[in-house]
Amino acid sequence: MKVLRYSTQIHKWVGLIVGIQVLFWVGGGLVMTAIPIETVRSEHRLKPPKPAALPLDQALPLAEIARLSGVAPARAELKSTQRGPAWILTPVEGTPVTVAAATGRPFAPMTANEAAALAVAAYRGEAAPRPAVLLDPAPKETGREGPIWRVDFQDAERTAFYLSPQTGEVVTRRSAVWRFYDFFWRLHILDFKNGDNFNHPLLVGLTLLTLSIVITGFILLWIRLARDLKTARAVRAARRKAAA
Repeated sequence: MKVLRYSTQIHKWVGLIVGIQVLFWVGGGLVMTAIPIETVRSEHRLKPPKPAALPLDQALPLAEIARLSGVAPARAELKSTQRGPAWILTPVEGTPVTVAAATGRPFAPMTANEAAALAVAAYRGEAAPRPAVLLDPAPKETGREGPIWRVDFQDAERTAFYLSPQTGEVVTRRSAVWRFYDFFWRLHILDFKNGDNFNHPLLVGLTLLTLSIVITGFILLWIRLARDLKTARAVRAARRKAAA
């Protein structure tokens, strides 16, 4: 009887505490399984890049690039971009530096018209773009630092392309679908600041409390079933005795 009483009290009061969060977990899980992750990432709005050979005759050697840029790279990558071939130089300490492979200098500042044209070229769909806006610093939803160009499209998902101000590449895609998904993801992991930490004490504590509900629920179910089975046996025995 003590086990029944304690299990009932724990199950009832802990259930009141974590019930809303369990609702968020289930609702968030439904959203995350119902919406394809490709739609969340706006992959259907981005044209696949066309492979193209690097114009190596336009690229200066790495040693010359390092001298002109003043960067001693620990890692270097030569790649094609929408604004021409570029060297991405990563120093031993600090952030990567992007320079034009033909000059070893940073690319010329990108204009709003150029940013809009590059976004339209990368966009798959018929929606019209809004004017490009240079944001400094980059919004938190991009997960990036420094200035960034944003071009919004007037489609059903309200797609936004974020472009690198150096290379013109679409580095991040966001939409109303992504923000809806992100809202439920943050509710799901209870990290409303950054949306990427699912090891914090609040989530661990609520998970343990939810586990206690499951355990006490099984205890209550076992006790109830055992009591019902005992009652059913007693009824059958009484009927046999009466029939005899």
